[in-house]
Amino acid sequence: MTTTPALPWHTARRVAASAQAALPPTAAHIAESIDCILHEPLVALSDLPAFAAAAMDGFAVSENGPWLITGEQVLAGRSELSPLAAGQAAAIATGALLPIGTTAVLRFEDGVVEGALHGQRLFRRDPLTGLADDASPALPSGTDIRPQGEECRIGDTLVPAGRLVTPGVMGLAAAAGYDELSVIPPPTVAVLVMGDELLDRGLPRPGRPRDALGPLLPAWLAGLGARAHPPIRVPDSLPALLAEIDDANVDVIVTTGSTAHGPVDHLHAALDQLGARWIIDGVDVRPGHPMLLAQLPDGRPLIGLPGNPLAAASGIVTIAAPLIAAMRGITSGTMGIDAILADDITAHPHDVRLVPVAIDYGEITVSARPLRFAGPAMLRGLALADGFAVIEPGTGQRGTSVEVLVNPTQSRA
Repeated sequence: MTTTPALPWHTARRVAASAQAALPPTAAHIAESIDCILHEPLVALSDLPAFAAAAMDGFAVSENGPWLITGEQVLAGRSELSPLAAGQAAAIATGALLPIGTTAVLRFEDGVVEGALHGQRLFRRDPLTGLADDASPALPSGTDIRPQGEECRIGDTLVPAGRLVTPGVMGLAAAAGYDELSVIPPPTVAVLVMGDELLDRGLPRPGRPRDALGPLLPAWLAGLGARAHPPIRVPDSLPALLAEIDDANVDVIVTTGSTAHGPVDHLHAALDQLGARWIIDGVDVRPGHPMLLAQLPDGRPLIGLPGNPLAAASGIVTIAAPLIAAMRGITSGTMGIDAILADDITAHPHDVRLVPVAIDYGEITVSARPLRFAGPAMLRGLALADGFAVIEPGTGQRGTSVEVLVNPTQSRA
């Protein structure tokens, strides 16, 4: 059996971040680009607005009033419009193209329409009396007009490459005339859950715990920007594991359990039989020491997480988070934040400890309060945690600064 020495925790994170290159870019329809990473900058394909438009419902007016209303209604979407001569006005809707000759837009609520011998006349409303005011100063040119190119000019860089495609980016891209975006897609992930003893429904009973990682992992991986398939239960046998690895048509495979050397732990044997290249085989971290990372002969990574839930979560932040970030083309997506410990934490004598903490964002400092129930098989602390405090050997004193890896659901809030 091929083995490599366990890596220090910080080294393992760097190794995982450099183990895979970014996925090849692809053209994605705007509606399918959410949470992808822009491969090319978003450049304005036209001026925005593309034409001078009304910023409010009201009247397009030309020069000084009072104005004679033409009777034409200028609606959004119309492009064949009669020009306005000086002293004329036309009702106009928000976003509509301005008729030639328009110098300003008078809001409906700021105007008074009165009958006249040759039609209707528009006056500005006196704000004190509410009556027509034919002696008011001229309406400033450009009032309530969206000038062409006010937001950007054609060729302007709107969003740089490397940015996450958010709903706002999608909307801007559509407004700028894009149908497709050049993006680095999220990696797809297969989750293989091992453990014949695990139950997938009902109450746990002696010798038969519930599977917690099947529900937990796809959601956590989604928070990291991956797209995980529904988990697959794999029987505790070498042929079954080999068959599922061979059948997984994804960018990344994540397994749970079988990372140690117990009687039904077949992952090492499976990877050796497949001719995988070992990258990480154990990390000096608690919990989660027997986590691993290997590269299959076709180049795809396989992440092996321990079966204990909190140990598996430790493997996610240690290996999966930096590796997935690298595959998405993100170079600094796994950085932590600095926080002050609110209570003492007992450090491990040799290894890094990852301890679930609640984060309090104060006005001056950020504090991290360690949570109880932080054993490798426990989930109660993790359920309430905002992140993991990184406790180095010899540290953990109350009032000292520590790095906290924020959970993805918190960092995206």
